[in-house]
Amino acid sequence: MIDYKNTETEETEVVPVVEFNLDMEDSVSEYEEEIELDTADVDEFVRQQEASQIHHVRSSKEQSSENKKHGSQKKRRIVGNTIIHIVLVIMSIIWVAPFVFILFESFRVESTGLAGYIIPHKWGFDNYVRLFTETEFPRWFLSTFLMGLFCAVVQTIFILAMSYALSRNRFKGRKFLMNAMLVLGMFPGFLTLILLYTLLHEWGLTGTNAPFGLAIIYVASSGMGYYVCKGFFDTISHSLDEAAMVDGATKFQIFYKIIIPMSKPIVIYTILMGFMGPWGDFITASFMSDNLPQGFNVATGLQSLIDGQSSLNEYYTTFCAGGVMVALPITLLFMFLQKYYVAGVTGGAVKG
Repeated sequence: MIDYKNTETEETEVVPVVEFNLDMEDSVSEYEEEIELDTADVDEFVRQQEASQIHHVRSSKEQSSENKKHGSQKKRRIVGNTIIHIVLVIMSIIWVAPFVFILFESFRVESTGLAGYIIPHKWGFDNYVRLFTETEFPRWFLSTFLMGLFCAVVQTIFILAMSYALSRNRFKGRKFLMNAMLVLGMFPGFLTLILLYTLLHEWGLTGTNAPFGLAIIYVASSGMGYYVCKGFFDTISHSLDEAAMVDGATKFQIFYKIIIPMSKPIVIYTILMGFMGPWGDFITASFMSDNLPQGFNVATGLQSLIDGQSSLNEYYTTFCAGGVMVALPITLLFMFLQKYYVAGVTGGAVKG
């Protein structure tokens, strides 16, 4: 039998103090490390916030400075554009005012001489009727118109041919020829008036036949005006010529089948310049006409209407009507062909 009273039951409880203390130290160290890490994170976060605030402040300052800069630039641009537009408006008024005055004078019928006012008191077409019935203006207008058409066709052919030859061909003396024509073109044409008059008088192309002689003068040296047209041809690739020559095309076929269709702006520009030449010529036309009305063009004819104080008082409004009629065909041509004219000028100015 077992005696429970005498039996000691020693239940010893093993407390791992050392292990517990080690675990506590590790946990505390880990906790401290975590606290140190958290503190570092907080410091980093604070530094980031401070940096972001500083950057934000700097960005705000830079943005404000940029806004001020853009605002000042915008104000300067607005002021500059306003000044430019004002100057352009003033220049347009100065340029258009004489034409408006002439137009008003051509419709004034209460008097035929100079007046001290601009807007007519009485309007009508009497001056235009008188221009076509009492003067030789229809003859002057027709002869000048025919000279313009002749010059527009022949002069255009000469200029296009000369420009194509100088643009595409390389031959000995090419540079010298171009420079020589450039220098000769700087001298005004009226320096040779005596020589031209003597020569044309021997041929019977002065006086009443002056329009025929003038047409010859206008187209004689037209090839020297190759500058703009040659510059336009230089912008057309030479590979097109080479490809056409491989296919068996001649120089002339390349010129009128390839180059000319691609050069519509410069062709129209050259036609306009040739057509306008006879309309504004006064010195040469008056010299060749021998002061005979049958040989006048519109410029010399209209000037003869107001040659003298008595003629000025009688035909001044008629003269203004003639000026309007002369400006009408050229104005219409420019209105319909303006885009080709501008394209020809700008295209020919790319290369010289």
